[in-house]
Amino acid sequence: MTDIAASRKAGPMGSLGRLLPGILLSAVVAVASAQLEPVLKAATGGRVGIPAIVIALIIGMALHPLANNERFAPGMTFCVKKLLRWAIALLGLRIALGDIVALGVSTALLVVGSMAVTVIVGFVLARQLGREAGMGALGALAGVATAVCGASAALATATVVPDYRNKAADVAFTVIAMNVFATAAMLLYPLICVWLGFSPQQTGIMLGGTIHDVAQVVGAGQSISDDVANAAVIVKLFRVFLLLPAVLIVGWWLVRDGDGLAKAKVPVPVFAIVFLGLCVLNSLLALTPSVQPLYVPVRDGLLEASRWGLLVAIAALGLGTSMAVMARLGWRHLALVAGTSLTILVIVTGGLVVIG
Repeated sequence: MTDIAASRKAGPMGSLGRLLPGILLSAVVAVASAQLEPVLKAATGGRVGIPAIVIALIIGMALHPLANNERFAPGMTFCVKKLLRWAIALLGLRIALGDIVALGVSTALLVVGSMAVTVIVGFVLARQLGREAGMGALGALAGVATAVCGASAALATATVVPDYRNKAADVAFTVIAMNVFATAAMLLYPLICVWLGFSPQQTGIMLGGTIHDVAQVVGAGQSISDDVANAAVIVKLFRVFLLLPAVLIVGWWLVRDGDGLAKAKVPVPVFAIVFLGLCVLNSLLALTPSVQPLYVPVRDGLLEASRWGLLVAIAALGLGTSMAVMARLGWRHLALVAGTSLTILVIVTGGLVVIG
């Protein structure tokens, strides 16, 4: 009897029973990572911390020998393929379109242009660094993750990347690399802005337009001033808003190009469409003061659910990823992420110098 037939015969409770062990194991890793995050930050004097999403990935990979059996596989697959999409969709509630419109045309064009070039560079570098199957997909993961919003964008892109042998290891590597580069950028990029004599507005645009993850954007901005942090977050959320077109275009290109991967149709990214719809909904409700007392707690609750969903999904990804496979990835992966990171930094910073 096939798995599908067995699932139908067992009914909803039977399906839940198959999923539960993997979901519970992923949830335990997620909770442990959330508890460890403040402990590790305190150990460094509160200056630099490791995000829970990276801790969950590392713990998961360490427990891969335990999780690598049929008992946990269905639930872990559910977390990576289903729960992840729901969690990303809910992130749309963080964005208000009015703030994005206030950026102005020149800033919007600079950000969009830098993102597009970064994604293209990801593909080009991947082709230059290797021709084996999956390099184009890795270029997509690195390019979109750098251009949009780090780990979340890498996970979203993975949903439209056709499967290949080392896909899980490539996704895990991209998530870790995004955090490492974003943390380095959080410490270094404010110094670059000071050296170049940028105004607070220019500094906010530079930080929000180049740093990979939202948390590090906030940290870099607040290291200078609240005004810089606010400007940086708005620019960053504009990049997050462009997740839908980025995922659609990259998915279409990978299927069209082939890259030695199995041919497939681009899946309709319903989660990304919901993400966009929630952006619009959040923007409309933000303009209606009378609903704020009811809406804000609901929105905050859904965003907290999104945070935990992402954490459980990344824990499941780690549990399904072998450290031995990660260790064999080599210098090409690191060079690719470094290349995309340098590309967006040079374009945004150079653009701000030219615009003045």
